[in-house]
Amino acid sequence: MHKSLIQIHSLLLLSLLAMASTAFAQDDKPQRPEDVYRYVATDTGDAIEIDWAIEDGYYLYRNKLGFESATDGVVFAEARLPQGLSHEDEYFGKQQIYRDNFYVSIPYSVEGERPATMQVVIKSQGCWDGGLCYPPQIWSEEVKLRQADKPKLDLETVGQAGGLGNSEFVPVDEAFKPILIPVDGNTVEVTFQITPGYYLYKDKISVAALSENVQLGKLDLPKGKSKFDEFFGESEVYFDDVFATLPLARATPEAMELELEINFQGCAEGGLCYPPTTRVVTTLLPEATAVTDLASLPSRDEPFTEQAKLAQVITGSSIWVTIGVFFLAGLGLAFTPCVLPMVPILSGIIAGEGDNVSPSRGFTLAFSYVMGMALIYTGAGVAAAAAGLQLQATFNQPWVLIIFSALFVVLAFGMFGAFELQMPSAIQSKLAGASGNQRSGTMIGAFVMGAISALVVTACVAPALIAALTVMAQTGDMVRGGTALFAMSLGMGAPLLAVGAAQGKLLPKAGSWMVAVKGAFGFMFLGLGVWMLSRILPGGVTLTLWAVLVFMIGVFMGGLTTLSSDSSISEKLGKGFGVLAILYGLLLFLGALTGGSNPLKPLATVSFGGGVMVAEESHLEFQRIKSVGDLDREIAAAAAAGKSAMLDFYADWCVSCIEMEEYTFTDAGVQAALADTVLLQADVTANDELDQELLQRFGVFGPPTIIFFGTDGQQRHGYEVVGYMKAKEFTDHLNQAFKM
Repeated sequence: MHKSLIQIHSLLLLSLLAMASTAFAQDDKPQRPEDVYRYVATDTGDAIEIDWAIEDGYYLYRNKLGFESATDGVVFAEARLPQGLSHEDEYFGKQQIYRDNFYVSIPYSVEGERPATMQVVIKSQGCWDGGLCYPPQIWSEEVKLRQADKPKLDLETVGQAGGLGNSEFVPVDEAFKPILIPVDGNTVEVTFQITPGYYLYKDKISVAALSENVQLGKLDLPKGKSKFDEFFGESEVYFDDVFATLPLARATPEAMELELEINFQGCAEGGLCYPPTTRVVTTLLPEATAVTDLASLPSRDEPFTEQAKLAQVITGSSIWVTIGVFFLAGLGLAFTPCVLPMVPILSGIIAGEGDNVSPSRGFTLAFSYVMGMALIYTGAGVAAAAAGLQLQATFNQPWVLIIFSALFVVLAFGMFGAFELQMPSAIQSKLAGASGNQRSGTMIGAFVMGAISALVVTACVAPALIAALTVMAQTGDMVRGGTALFAMSLGMGAPLLAVGAAQGKLLPKAGSWMVAVKGAFGFMFLGLGVWMLSRILPGGVTLTLWAVLVFMIGVFMGGLTTLSSDSSISEKLGKGFGVLAILYGLLLFLGALTGGSNPLKPLATVSFGGGVMVAEESHLEFQRIKSVGDLDREIAAAAAAGKSAMLDFYADWCVSCIEMEEYTFTDAGVQAALADTVLLQADVTANDELDQELLQRFGVFGPPTIIFFGTDGQQRHGYEVVGYMKAKEFTDHLNQAFKM
C-alpha cells in the first residue's frame, strides 16, 4: 500500500505540473494579428483618423502601413504618420516601428456629392517579440462621414472665460476628441486626442454607460502633469493624448454596440477655459467571455473586494504565484469554525489505530485524509462552476446532512467499543499482500473520511472560494480555477498534517488512558453530527440534542460516580468536571424548554419573577424578500425615502451567517452605522427557482454575501462582503460603503 500511495501522490504531482505547463504554454503562444493590432477609424470632417492600440510584446512597421479609399469620389492625400521607435531585426533590418498606442491622420477630398459612409482599406505588417513575423495584413473598415460643417466658435462653444470671439481658439470638439477602442469583449480603451496648446483636467474625466446590461469598472487613467492655473488652482492635467483602460461586465455574451457618455473639461494655454462637456461615443464590442455582474468592477472611487483581487491573481499571475497565494489563503481558513471540525475527525481516525501509532503512520493517515478532502472539494467546485450550481445548497440538502450525521454517530459508537470498523478480511489480505502488509483499510478509510469532510468545508463561503468559482464560471478556465481551488484545499489541510504527525507521539499507549481518549473522540463525533443537523433542525431541537450530549459527557467523566478516600487525583478531577458538565447540560435542557436556541446563552429567554435572568442582545430586524421583484420594489422605496439599503443573503445551513447574526449584527457600532439603512434579507435556504434567480442577479455563489445600495438606489459595486467579518471591521466597511 505504501508503494501504491507513492504512485498516487506522484501522479497527483505530475497532474499539477501538467496543468501548470499548459498554462505557461498558453502564455507563450503568439496571438492572432486581429487580436493584437486593434484600431478605430473616425472622420473629422476633412481627414480620417485611425487610432491604434497594440498589445504588449507586439509592434507594427511604420513603412508597411498603407491606406486606400475604396469609395468612388473620395480621394486620400498622403497619410500623416507619427515618428516611430528605432528598431532592428532579422526580417527587415533597421526600421521605425510603433508599439502601444498611436494614431494616423489621412486627409481626404470629396469629388461630387458627399457620401454617408466610405470604405477604408488598411494595409499593415507587424511582428511578435517572441520571434514571429506576421504576413502583410489587409483589412477593410467602413467609416461614417460627417455631414455637417464644422461648428463656428461662439459663446456656447467656448464658455464665458477670456478670449470670447477670438478666432485663435478652436471649438471644444477640435480641442478634445474622445474615442473608444475595444480591447476585447470585456475591456475598452478610452482615448482623448488633445490639440497642442490645450489640456484636460484629470479629475473632470468620467464615464457612464448608456447601453443596457453593461456595468462599468474603474477608468484607469495615467498619471498627468501638475499645473497651476487661474481656473482650478493646482491640478493634474494632460497636455498629450490620453489612453485609459476601462473594464466592463455584460449580461449577454453576444457582440453588441457599446454607448458611453464621456464627461470632461479642459482649457487652452492661451487663457480660455471651456465649460464642462459631455459627449456620447459608441463602439462595437466583440463577443464577451464573462457575462455576469462582476464584483471586481468598482466604480471610480470604490475599492476592489478581496475576492476580486484574488480573481485577478488567478487570471493575471503565473500559475505558481496562484498556487502560492491560494495555499496561504487556505492556510488562513484552516483556523475558521468551518474547517476546525476536521481536527477531531482526523484525530478520531488516528486514535482508532490503537496504541502503536508512529509519527510517520500518523502523517500518512493525515495525508490520505487531506488528499480525500482536497480532491473532492476541488472536483465539487469545478462541477458546480461548470453547471452553474450553488455549491453550498447542493451539499447542504437535508437528506445529505442526515446521512452523514448518521455516519458520525456510527463512528462514535465504534470509538466507544461497540464494534470494530474494518474491511472484510479477504479484501484486507489481498491489499496487505500487495502493499507490504500496511493497514490499507485504514488508509482508504482516511481518504474516504477526508472526502466526506469536504461537506463540512462547504458550510462556509470565503473570498478565495468565490474568486476561484468566479473565474471558472465567467472565463471557462477550469485549469487555473481548479488549480487555485486545489491549492486552497491543501492550505486548509496543511495543519492537519502536523496534527497527524504529532498524534503519533502524543497519543497515550494502551490502557485506561487510551480508552478515555477514544471515548472523548467518540463524543466529538457525536458533536459533529449534532452540529451538521443544526443546519436543518429548529433551534430548540438542536439545543435539546446539545443538552443530552453534554449531560452524557458529564456522566462519562464520572460526574455521578461515588468517590472514596482512596480515589486518585484524576478521578477527583473527572468527578469535578463531570458535575460541571451535568449542570451545564441541565441548563441547556432548561433553555430548550423555555424556547432558547443558543447553546452559549441557554438562559437568554428564562425569566424569574418577571425579570430576565440574562439580558437578551438586540438583533437587527430585517425585512425578508423572496424575489427580484421584491428587491427592486424595496430598493426603489428606500431611494425615494432618501435611505441606503443593505441586502443580506442568508441560509439556515450557513455557519458564517449565524456568526454574523450573533457576533456582528448585535454590535452597537454596527447598528448605529445602519440606523438610516433599510435592512433586507434574502433567505435562500430552500434554493428554489426564485432564490437562484436572485442569486444570479448579483453573481452570488452562496451566503453569507452582503450587497449595499446608496441613497440613489444604485448598487455600491466593489463593497460586497463575502464570508464572516468582525464587528469593528464591518462598521468601518459600512462607513466607506455609504460614504457619498
